[in-house]
Amino acid sequence: MKILAIDDQKLILLSVEKRLTEIGYEVKTATSIETGIKLYDSFKPDLVLLDMNMPEMSGSEMVSCTGTEVVKYIRVFMKKNTPILVMSGNTDESLIMQNFDLGVNDYMKKPISLDEMAARIKRIIGIPASKGMTRTVLSDTRILQKNCVGVVIPCYNEEERLSSEEFKNFAHKNLGYHLCFVNDGSNDNTLAVLEKLKQENPANISIYNCKQNGGKAEAVRQGILHLVKDEQLDYIGFLDADLSTDFRDFDDLVKTIESSDFKIVSGSRISRMGANITKESARKIISLTINLIIQTILGMPFKDTQCGAKVMDREIASQMFKKKFVTKWLFDVELFMRMKKYFGKTEVKNMICEQPLKRWIHADGSKLSMKDSVKIVGQLAQIAVHYR
Repeated sequence: MKILAIDDQKLILLSVEKRLTEIGYEVKTATSIETGIKLYDSFKPDLVLLDMNMPEMSGSEMVSCTGTEVVKYIRVFMKKNTPILVMSGNTDESLIMQNFDLGVNDYMKKPISLDEMAARIKRIIGIPASKGMTRTVLSDTRILQKNCVGVVIPCYNEEERLSSEEFKNFAHKNLGYHLCFVNDGSNDNTLAVLEKLKQENPANISIYNCKQNGGKAEAVRQGILHLVKDEQLDYIGFLDADLSTDFRDFDDLVKTIESSDFKIVSGSRISRMGANITKESARKIISLTINLIIQTILGMPFKDTQCGAKVMDREIASQMFKKKFVTKWLFDVELFMRMKKYFGKTEVKNMICEQPLKRWIHADGSKLSMKDSVKIVGQLAQIAVHYR
């Protein structure tokens, strides 16, 4: 039995192809509507698995198209009854009904597990013959995300603190996430630890190696500029290597930006009922003081600009990270200053969302000392003058 899978996001296609091949299907993939239609004619599949959001080239520009064009080609132009199963993050009801009217057999909304996807395909076309052999296929509850997200994790001498198992498990279970570790000129075995981590998840993990230490701001900037080149990524964010912000919280930030018009969703470590927010008391006092200074400089009431968990629209990432930052640590403040200067104070308030975290733990061994905290005041003055 043959399946043609059409999706512009290779991160998704690789996982789909692997799972369906394990079950015994013959699978071919396409990353564009044009290629998908050509493959349909030559491959003659028993089922087409299709994404709805498929950007295509029109002249020199990328335009937004829908997989409905493939459905029309098969049902209207070719007059074929090949089963069509849509698997998409597009939940527009009118589009869904249009595709059912055209004759799709099923419409699955992402996020969805590989197991559910496989079960729906089996229901429509059955299970491939095993040619006399008993095929054992393990359950696979990994989740295909609604959108593809690139995450930058800056690393400087993280050999002892890097939570390799947590990163590995997240990359394995959450298909559609790509983790880019930036080794910021570490002088311990951080790079070797990262290389091992990448070997176990080569499709979902990459390493950007900086030969010299340039500070967190430059490490994050280089990582983001690296990820922006990958057109399949809808959103790009960053996360601290010590995972003081939980992956579950980061995924909540992604869900917020997916379902809103915000361009940046930033985590906020605000103590409140039901949340597990832990800080050293001295750091808490210093943080509150610095926050008041930051709010004064920005002229906007952000509660926690320095939280190391943020996700943003890829276009914003491309625009705001082009130039080097003035400071090595306070690039979050500079990011908001750049947004304010580019879009205007009124508009930018509607573009950035601060989302309280459910859990945040201050990790031992933080690179930012109390002495560094004192220097921050001077750096804030530097930012105020530079972006005046």
